[in-house]
Amino acid sequence: MFEKFTADARAVVRGAAEQAERTGSGTVGEPELLLALLDRTESPAATALGALGVRERRASVARALAAVRRRGGITAQDAAALAGLGIDVDEIVTRVERAHGEGALAAGGPIGRRGRARRPFTAEAKAVLERALRIAVGRGERHLGDEHLLMALTVRPGPAAAVLADHGVTYAEVLRVLEDGSRRRAG
Repeated sequence: MFEKFTADARAVVRGAAEQAERTGSGTVGEPELLLALLDRTESPAATALGALGVRERRASVARALAAVRRRGGITAQDAAALAGLGIDVDEIVTRVERAHGEGALAAGGPIGRRGRARRPFTAEAKAVLERALRIAVGRGERHLGDEHLLMALTVRPGPAAAVLADHGVTYAEVLRVLEDGSRRRAG
């Protein structure tokens, strides 16, 4: 599969592994892929994220992703829905962390002092990569670029899609911006 990845898409995958290392995560997941996309410049996804106003709100996106991770993958929308049933997710997280330490619910928790040279990708992150490939093939494109990774993160529910939606970024908006950019380059 990786032979079809453009240099930009490969840089995102490497960047996601670096994000996992920086945050102390034992795995590479959707949040790390999104943060790596936000670190890109001069690429189709970077241009789209810039046009949608997300690049300048990177700190807000990072905080939202950290909150999702701390809650064990429960998004803000999920927490709000549970609150409607009388379940205070933040109180539960606080109690668990009091008993088991900070970040106890974080998916793919810390890997310890020694670390690992390679962090495994979560099933969700692998699904994003596969979905990106399907999107590229479905669009009749021969290579998988970082724009396909961005589309894959927004097309199905998950922590990255939820955080992006909270920041006004949906699959439809990403597609619109990418198509507008393609028309400008072609015209």
